[in-house]
Amino acid sequence: MKKISILGSTGSIGKQTIDVVRNNKNEFHIFGLSGNNNIDELEQQIREFNPMVAAVMEDTKALELSRRLGKCKTEILTGMEGLIAVATLPNIDTVLTAVVGMIGLLPTMKAIEAKKNIALANKETLVTAGEIVMKQAQIQGVKIIPVDSEHSAIFQCIQGYKTEDIRRIILTASGGPFREHSLEQLQQVTVEEALRHPKWNMGKKITIDSATLMNKGLEVIEARWLFDIPIDQIEVVVHPQSIIHSLVEYKDSSILAQLGCPDMRVPIQYALTYPKRIENNYEKMDFYRLGNLSFEKPNLEKFPSLRLAYDSLKAGGSMPTVLNGANEALVELFLQGKINFCDIPAILEKILEKHTIEYSLDINKIIEIDLWARSYVKNMIK
Repeated sequence: MKKISILGSTGSIGKQTIDVVRNNKNEFHIFGLSGNNNIDELEQQIREFNPMVAAVMEDTKALELSRRLGKCKTEILTGMEGLIAVATLPNIDTVLTAVVGMIGLLPTMKAIEAKKNIALANKETLVTAGEIVMKQAQIQGVKIIPVDSEHSAIFQCIQGYKTEDIRRIILTASGGPFREHSLEQLQQVTVEEALRHPKWNMGKKITIDSATLMNKGLEVIEARWLFDIPIDQIEVVVHPQSIIHSLVEYKDSSILAQLGCPDMRVPIQYALTYPKRIENNYEKMDFYRLGNLSFEKPNLEKFPSLRLAYDSLKAGGSMPTVLNGANEALVELFLQGKINFCDIPAILEKILEKHTIEYSLDINKIIEIDLWARSYVKNMIK
């Protein structure tokens, strides 16, 4: 039985992870949960699974949750210290990190140092500190298993093969809700339209990133570190049906792909049960009803965020950290209605141009640079 903690259990990936556990109660035991400040959802999860520890970010929310739970034995913790405690519990062997944004970096690092295997759904951890994180995982002898559908697909396709045999990896992208929009139409995009993803049910931030194609750019950076693959061997192809989740081409020109219905519970389950596969009752592929699968080259003129991600990875050093931090801040401003859709990559490019790259990085320096990027965004908008 896998003994797990879930960071971000009240978000989209977190709730789907809970569903995986609920459907396989003999396979998993939850010892720790964290839920930002959504104490309504977290209370229900605590009552159902009785974890040892649960964490929320705000003290007032923690007090309210403790009051509601009464004599429940679950210990309620707060802030970053609470997240780290959930991620490093002595009882667990695996941490699923599903928090959104840079907040996931430090708890993930502490979990690795505590020799916990990581089921990784927080791509910002590798985008901002990929080299440091992967090196520490190697030192501690822990596994980092991807949860993103694309990286899970690649991970599955490389099992039993050597990295030097790979010619390229191909990340698929749905293209988002505005794949067929003109540049003029993109200028008029509303928040409500951007949040209507055609294939996947995700949180707000990742849904906006999918609409700008920044999500795919972040996945390119993540893939570079996760699979130790040079940038010139990582490609993106738009695949609107979201059936092929990614592909790996080998030096003999053979291509392996992983296919499945668009359901995040499948890669979540695989990450938690690896290397074992277990039964589930999720939707099965019906090839007779599937129809055609199509592929397109991404349009970098309409969606420059993907280009900016490639450029940041090529520049190296602190540039991906600035890309990630500034993008997070800009997405939040868009969700608040303070900038328009096309402002996200336009302002982001200006910030990247202003940044002086730093190459001697540690976790504290990365956090400092991330804060600089977010502050720069706020000052620009003011």
